[in-house]
Amino acid sequence: MADDLKILIVDDEPIIIRSCEAILKSEGYNVEGTLGAKKAILRMEQQPYDLVFTDLKMPEVDGITLIRWIKQKRPDTGIVIITGYPSQDTIKDALELGIIDYVPKPFTPAVLLDVTRRAVEWVKGKAPVVKKEKEELPPSMLQEIDRIINQYKNKPGSSIPVLQRCQGIVGYLPPVVQKRIAKGLNTTPAEIHSIVSFYSFFTMKPRGDHNIRICLGTACYVKRVEEVLNKIKGDLKIAVGEVTEDKKFSLETVRCLGACGLAPVMVIDEETYGAMNPKKVPDIIEKYR
Repeated sequence: MADDLKILIVDDEPIIIRSCEAILKSEGYNVEGTLGAKKAILRMEQQPYDLVFTDLKMPEVDGITLIRWIKQKRPDTGIVIITGYPSQDTIKDALELGIIDYVPKPFTPAVLLDVTRRAVEWVKGKAPVVKKEKEELPPSMLQEIDRIINQYKNKPGSSIPVLQRCQGIVGYLPPVVQKRIAKGLNTTPAEIHSIVSFYSFFTMKPRGDHNIRICLGTACYVKRVEEVLNKIKGDLKIAVGEVTEDKKFSLETVRCLGACGLAPVMVIDEETYGAMNPKKVPDIIEKYR
């Protein structure tokens, strides 16, 4: 799996550290935990980590201070926040510092593993950046992207609306589009990337004609939504984040779809399907073929 990567869990609650270690180690991840940011800094001064999961609210040294230290002293380390208090201010601060993603408390094993998988992909994909980056887009598409950037570039908080409209044009947000937006808005590619990876409605991969989203939130998880997810993966022969060979379907997981009373929940395009079980999957998928 990803046992070549070293992950550090930082929290002031021992139960959170134990939970993360148990879940991630069972999947082959190389994980260590430490109580509080102060101890994390002492440990990271002695050895590097590829990925750090940190709480935000901790005594003595808070999570934002730890993130700033990591960005200054260990800039190659990926950061995920894990918090029960994702206030707008702290999330904004964390995003501006360049976190990859966040895990809400309380979390299910499925959510933690999903976020970890994507964070590991990000860490592994950072370097070397010598890939051929010739994701050519049609000139008319580039012109429309530039028009949108110019329309918003002098407005505060323009990143999200620009990303939304550009995703509507291209269908997803590949690196070439993110860099163009960053340059046009006079910001860094890292900041744009952190926004794209943070919000679940953005995607860096092409989607199929019909996009399937499976909720991994607590209400859905306890009602065995993983069985539904495994059925879809088996029937369509794709993993989460992939598109079927015929480009008909893509599959995503999200932390919450805001329909806990209907758990377990699946959404295809804009249609919500509640009380899901594996037996329902084939008939529902068939409607979209």
